[in-house]
Amino acid sequence: MEFSHTQSLPLADIPLLSLDDFRQRVLDRVADGWRVTALFGLPGKDGVGLVALTGRDHDGKLAVFRTGPVTAYPSLTPECPQCHLFERELFEQWEIRPEGHPWLKPVRFAPSFPHPEGPRPRPGITDFFKVQGEEVHEVAVGPVHAGIIEPGHFRFQCAGENVLHLEISLGYQHRGVERLLVGGPDIRTPHLVETVAGDTTIGHSLAHAAVVESLTGRDAAPRGRWIARMALELERLANHTGDLGALSGDVGFLPTMSYCGRIRGDFLNMTALFCGNRFGRGIVRPGGAAVDLDEEARVELAKRLEAGRRAAFGACELLFASSTVLARFEGTGRLTATTAQELGLVGPPARACGLSRDARRTFPLPGTDPKDIPLSLHDFGDVYARALVRRLELETSLDFLDKALADPPTGPIGRPMPDGLPPDRLAVGIVEGWRGEVHHVAVTGPDGRFAAYKIIDPSFHNWFGLAVALRGQQISDFPLCNKSFNLSYCGHDL
Repeated sequence: MEFSHTQSLPLADIPLLSLDDFRQRVLDRVADGWRVTALFGLPGKDGVGLVALTGRDHDGKLAVFRTGPVTAYPSLTPECPQCHLFERELFEQWEIRPEGHPWLKPVRFAPSFPHPEGPRPRPGITDFFKVQGEEVHEVAVGPVHAGIIEPGHFRFQCAGENVLHLEISLGYQHRGVERLLVGGPDIRTPHLVETVAGDTTIGHSLAHAAVVESLTGRDAAPRGRWIARMALELERLANHTGDLGALSGDVGFLPTMSYCGRIRGDFLNMTALFCGNRFGRGIVRPGGAAVDLDEEARVELAKRLEAGRRAAFGACELLFASSTVLARFEGTGRLTATTAQELGLVGPPARACGLSRDARRTFPLPGTDPKDIPLSLHDFGDVYARALVRRLELETSLDFLDKALADPPTGPIGRPMPDGLPPDRLAVGIVEGWRGEVHHVAVTGPDGRFAAYKIIDPSFHNWFGLAVALRGQQISDFPLCNKSFNLSYCGHDL
């Protein structure tokens, strides 16, 4: 069943398919150029059914399929690799077995939802892929890392310095966020979605707001959406600048590393002009925004943005004009467009492979124009391309902010939302966060409360892309490749 991302659907209108039809529909869509944006379990009276959402980038269409209660089904992964992590998650959360899955193992090492009191597997204690052969050796890194970094375990199979395979094991920060959202919305809900991934506060808050607005059929106030969109681009500016600085540090190019550390702080401080904190918490709410930007702050923000533009472009010019930097970036950690498409990558890693995936254009929020921001693409698929896409997106975000500040809408910053949500409906919220597509799916029950709430952080799509990018590389290239993806641990460990 096809629908728009701004439209909520009655559950009764989504036909129940047989397992064979469900599986074939997903495979047919993917073969026609769609991608799997979500695959999750939906509890009902008689058991847990499957729900699949697919999206098409060139026209912004979504399609949804579902089944009745199921305990096992033939795995999609052998024919559709982008499903592999979704299917492992389904098995872990709902004990629905994808038969024939090539590598069925825990994702977050959590007890299943039907048996929450069951023993919790110990994170990282599982089988790892092994390579046998002369001169083959194994390097294990983490979960505790040097510096300020979240926990994750990386296991490299190497022949000499060359990486044959990298296996990434996460789940150390599992907080059960999705389960906490079931039964909402309530007073805690906005605060929970703001902390799904701390560096993507605005992205996840906007996706949640889009879900609620779609369910209630009420658009956000134009001025509130204007504030939220500016906060989203400031979040992108701060993190892209930080990434370019981190990449510079990994190749020992200290001028840009040092400049970007300071400039990132400047962009974060601009977000604080809205709400008093640098993470953007308390800005976005369903129906618009919770804080306004007065005239004095608007003038101050425009002034700081101009200074930030000069500083960021100067730091980037140093980086991209350095032959020693380019020699390390070019050809390192390369992915082809075909591989990126098969794995379902999103965000800058996908656009660095030439895939036209940007939710700001494909799935624009109500009240925004898909032509607000041009698409930033490259096609080399390596560290250089992922860095260059970030550099191009700095420019487009700054241009967007200049135009937005010059033409502020008037009126209230928010519209009141109804006390309850309509029963038995499904809605999605899609936002292009700085790391890629942030996807929220909510299903309400007969009481109008969330019966299921699914969050897909862009990291969930992209972690395996990092593992594939390392194949055939020197193990010393890992930090550089890792920084060029810069994925979230806690955003994955929901």
